[in-house]
Amino acid sequence: MEKQKQKASGTAAIIVAAGRGLRAGQSDGPKQYQNLGSVSVLTRTMGVFANHPQVNSIVVVIHPDDQKLYDSAKLVSDKLLPRVLGGATRQQSVAAGLEALVELCPSQVLIHDAARPFVSPQTISRVIDKLDRYQAVLPAMPVVDTMKRRDVEGLVTDTVARQHLVAAQTPQGFDYDAILHIHRAAAADDRHDFSDDTGMAEWAGLDVVVVDGNAGNTKLTTAEDMIIAREMFEMKVPDVRVGHGYDTHQFIDGSSIWLCGINLPHDQSLSGYSDADVGLHALTDALLATIADGDIGSHFPPSDPQWAGASSDQFLKHAVSLVTAAGGRITHMDVTLICEAPKIGPHRDKMRSSISQISGIEPSRISVKATTNERIGFVGRNEGMVAMATATVVMESSE
Repeated sequence: MEKQKQKASGTAAIIVAAGRGLRAGQSDGPKQYQNLGSVSVLTRTMGVFANHPQVNSIVVVIHPDDQKLYDSAKLVSDKLLPRVLGGATRQQSVAAGLEALVELCPSQVLIHDAARPFVSPQTISRVIDKLDRYQAVLPAMPVVDTMKRRDVEGLVTDTVARQHLVAAQTPQGFDYDAILHIHRAAAADDRHDFSDDTGMAEWAGLDVVVVDGNAGNTKLTTAEDMIIAREMFEMKVPDVRVGHGYDTHQFIDGSSIWLCGINLPHDQSLSGYSDADVGLHALTDALLATIADGDIGSHFPPSDPQWAGASSDQFLKHAVSLVTAAGGRITHMDVTLICEAPKIGPHRDKMRSSISQISGIEPSRISVKATTNERIGFVGRNEGMVAMATATVVMESSE
């Protein structure tokens, strides 16, 4: 059945991460928190949705026992809403995620398994685009193996025709109001046996339309699945990117300056629309360069009054979030400050620590150094300060 109402704006994603993952090596913790490459399975899954331009908000449903694990795996993203505690079954966990979105009231919702970190952005787009016309959308792949039915003793009883069979994937997409009503109706009817949400939609009489999934969008279920996934990452040739940033600000009358996230007493201040932290500004641009996502001015335009006097740590946090969401791992950051004064050496370690706290990158991977301009030019005349930065990022694609 095609949707009768006009589509409103807003797509939310629910990532279901409340399972125990008993078959994936419980001794290493639930599968969604096990490392895949440099980050956890859950962080990688969240990143795909956080970086998708058609997804507006994300809620992650976790097991009550996993709150510390979630905090360690949490992705920095403005799209990420407070985590929700799940129930005893997947169905109850999804219901908790849907209820958490009631005040936000999105027009449509995507429901995705945390243990499917290889979903492609194209699959997400196909599901969202089809929600323009339908209330329930299922990404799926054709079944290519011969299908057999067996009895309780393991004997084959017949061969199942496969020409119309598909293997269901997530994210499954729905009109938000419709799937919320269906979940509430199922709970009221004491139905808790559905294995996925499109099964509930079928039970409620909704037509479910199928779109192409992607072959790599498999669910990591067993310990062998985790081994294969890790081997895949180890075999890949790393995509190493280096970005450069540059910033300069003029000295004006004042009593302190912000540099690399710390406030230093000085006989002058730096002029700028925000706090004029040249070090963090240059580093923000360097990180944005690694993912070819413009510069600091395109994300925080000086024409927007909300950034007047803003603290630059939020600019750097935003850039780190975008790099992480794009599948990037920051391996090194370097800042060079060029000025005649103040002396940077006594404050270098504090600056490294500050950048570490803002970015979440260990101080051993952060360099801050300084040089003068030998009294040459506007820097040499103490008219301003320059910062240059370099960021090194290793990209780990979700494809």
